[in-house]
Amino acid sequence: MTETIPPGTPALTAEQHILIAMRKTLTGIIRDVTPPPGMRHPLSEATIEDMRQCLMLIAAREKELADAQGRSGERPYYADEPQAVQVVPVAGLTRRRD
Repeated sequence: MTETIPPGTPALTAEQHILIAMRKTLTGIIRDVTPPPGMRHPLSEATIEDMRQCLMLIAAREKELADAQGRSGERPYYADEPQAVQVVPVAGLTRRRD
C-alpha cells in the first residue's frame, strides 16, 4: 500500500515517511494477531494499551506536521461519501452565444 498525495501539496518529509511506515507496521501487526470473535487475545491488556498509545502519538505527530505544511484539512473518506467538489465533464460543456 502507498500513500497518495493530492497534486499541488508539498512533498512528505523523511519524518512523515517514517511515521507512515510505523503506523502501517503497527496496524499490520494488530491485524495479524487479532483472533476471531470469541477467542482469547494473545496480547496482554497492558500491551494493547501501549499499542493504542503509540498509534495516538503517531497520529498526533502526523497532524502537527500536516498543520505545519498547511495540509490540515485532509481527511480520509469513503468512496460512496458525497464530496464537496462536483466533477463536471468537459465534453458536456458548450459555448454560450452572446
